[in-house]
Amino acid sequence: MKRLKWPSWLPIDPYILLLLGTVGLAALLPARDAGAEVASGASTAAIAFLFFLYGARLSTREAMDGVRHWRLHLTVLASTFLVFPLLGLAARGLEPVFLDHSLYTGLLFLTLVPSTVQSSIAFTSMARGNVPAAICAGSFSSLVGIVLTPLLAAVLLGGSGGGFSADSLVKILLQLLAPFLAGQLLRRWIGGFIARHRKVLGLVDRGSILLVVYTAFSEGMVEGVWHQVSPERLGGLLAVEVVLLAVMLALTWYGSKALRFGREDRIAIQFAGSKKSLASGLPMASVLFGADASLAVLPLMLFHQMQLMVCAVIAKRRSRDPEPASSLTPGPAAASRIAVGTGTRSD
Repeated sequence: MKRLKWPSWLPIDPYILLLLGTVGLAALLPARDAGAEVASGASTAAIAFLFFLYGARLSTREAMDGVRHWRLHLTVLASTFLVFPLLGLAARGLEPVFLDHSLYTGLLFLTLVPSTVQSSIAFTSMARGNVPAAICAGSFSSLVGIVLTPLLAAVLLGGSGGGFSADSLVKILLQLLAPFLAGQLLRRWIGGFIARHRKVLGLVDRGSILLVVYTAFSEGMVEGVWHQVSPERLGGLLAVEVVLLAVMLALTWYGSKALRFGREDRIAIQFAGSKKSLASGLPMASVLFGADASLAVLPLMLFHQMQLMVCAVIAKRRSRDPEPASSLTPGPAAASRIAVGTGTRSD
């Protein structure tokens, strides 16, 4: 029996349809009460399992190669915590024509949160980029954001204390780094088995993203954040975020080229430096904004869905790029990509 393939003449990537379908499902059947707890727990478990698998596939030498790539990490951090906030401050001029004060506050908060981890890694792998560097850059951004995001919010939003949370730090350590280290420890015994079944990792990549999308949108539907904004203001917010994402995707791609990074590093920089983490932003917003958190995270929720859809298309197209001549003999980055590949690349 021949394997069914998505028609090449259709302009919409099938994964985009899955994302849209997940959003529609959350709108029609949002997880509530006990169901919300189950969805949140399943999302947490899926992300933890994802990092366990990455740890089991990535050798210690390859992980250290990623850590030593300090220029790449500084570039991602500068994009996340310097360029993004500067663009957020520049958007103040759009108030009150396109954005009211509440939406602008949420937009500025969006520019302060750390980068994503799981989706940056998944898209970097899909596009045949430097996966070890993406793992380290995303994880480092999350850890730095625990302290830096509340501090930036206190300065730029005029908030007061209470931003730093030891519980958030413990949550990141338990959900991301602990499973990764566990995979590293068990790699000697299970690494070969996982390498032979890398398609399972690809399913976990995509499935975990869909689960996070459903959980986040369900929470927004249950809290009624979509009814607190007029259609005109919502349209203005979407237009501003489209421009913001386009600018960051262009800056990270062409800026990294100007800094003389190779193709695989540029892919990691683009996906890690142009995205924002809903998983990190939501708990921080609940501390910083209190009862107003639901409306404050609306820009972040919309941007999060937008970045997933756009980056899925970009990663799909990058996966079809011809192999550069320098990659015919795999170097450390190429070898790492082969070892960590998720099997989501199209043939």
